[in-house]
Amino acid sequence: MRVGLVAFECKNKDVAFNMSQIERAMRESQGKVDLLCFGEAYLQGFDSLCWDYTIDKEMALELKSETVCQLCKWSGEYGVALLTGYIERAKESLYSSCIVIEGGKVLHNYRRITKGWKEYMKTDEHYQEGNITGEFTFHNHKIRLALCGDMWDCPERFKTKHLLIWPVYVNFTVEEWNCEEMAAYARQAALAAEHVLMVNSIDYEPRNHGGAFCFCNGQILSRLPFDQEGILIVDIDDVV
Repeated sequence: MRVGLVAFECKNKDVAFNMSQIERAMRESQGKVDLLCFGEAYLQGFDSLCWDYTIDKEMALELKSETVCQLCKWSGEYGVALLTGYIERAKESLYSSCIVIEGGKVLHNYRRITKGWKEYMKTDEHYQEGNITGEFTFHNHKIRLALCGDMWDCPERFKTKHLLIWPVYVNFTVEEWNCEEMAAYARQAALAAEHVLMVNSIDYEPRNHGGAFCFCNGQILSRLPFDQEGILIVDIDDVV
């Protein structure tokens, strides 16, 4: 099983652009990977919300939305499964979620269980967290998902003997990454799983330098350079 970690540019509140980036990645990696992974809230952009529910509910997307249906269609057409973070609307609630689509259908939908995705001093009861951290099966591999701060607030909830995929939005400077943070994230990943794939988006407003990482036993096995769009391909059968 080959997984592609996609560090592409993302634009806040520009779903059309972000969708075009997802299709571009599918087109470029067709026949090369089985699963493509994007960062936290990639579909709308991490800073796409203003914490006014009447506005934010229009930015959020339901599982049955036209946008999600289009992603399902592309997954079937390109023969590539997709994993991406997005802001989900379910009835009157909003979540930071991560959807997995395979063969034109939704395979899994994880809702972040920790509150660090939102301005919780401003938000009301509409902005919620999930409470389940279950695994899903893809190409005979069990996979667990965690979103960004999940792994810092409660890594014990994500312990697994299988693969952990960790979409994040982390806007450290390159100097901070190189000085300490890369090693810190690798060590934190090891608290939950031996094998962890972490993916971050590139963003210009505010600045986010991207990057993608394959961690093994708290060490960096492979990664993409910062500020460089690319797809890090990891053959899971070689590392797990």
